[in-house]
Amino acid sequence: MSNNAAIVEISQTASKFTSSIVLQADSKYIDVKSILGLFTTLVGGHAYELHVHGPDAEEAKQAMAEVFAKHSLNVKIISE
Repeated sequence: MSNNAAIVEISQTASKFTSSIVLQADSKYIDVKSILGLFTTLVGGHAYELHVHGPDAEEAKQAMAEVFAKHSLNVKIISE
């Protein structure tokens, strides 16, 4: 993925929450609050899983789902 605006928006949205928000791509785990981590991970049409844990997890899941959908990214939000 070369859409820098999407990466910045994903990181900025995640940073609004205190919950841990981690993107899983194959066997890699990336903190989505890290722009650099997203740049090195969000490539191609891979399927990703998003893991959210913390006091505001439900709100974070909703906000992150909207951002990923807006940018047509295939991300499955995991409910644990």
